[in-house]
Amino acid sequence: MLGMIVRFVVSALVLLLVSYIVPGLKVNGFTGALIAAVVIAVLGYAIEKLFGDKITRTGRGAVGFITAAVVIYFSQFIVPGYITVSIIGALLSSLVIGIVDSFVPTTLR
Repeated sequence: MLGMIVRFVVSALVLLLVSYIVPGLKVNGFTGALIAAVVIAVLGYAIEKLFGDKITRTGRGAVGFITAAVVIYFSQFIVPGYITVSIIGALLSSLVIGIVDSFVPTTLR
């Protein structure tokens, strides 16, 4: 349980950081980032279950990059007012989050 809370807090902080760096992505405060992180995690989990191992974080290639961008883009429709993102913003966010995620672990090991 503690690991899951830490993961969402770190993911929300990364999302906030990325929203300051990437044009086309706007997150409304830490609460918005936390809600968006939960929604992105749930959508990502659903996509991974649907497509299988082709989209796991460690095996991400072009399919994982595009899938992450689509998940980020569609999250704005699930939590309107907390996150707004353009298509280019979703693509850039997916790239930056992928890079940051390789340095900042979002799971306890």
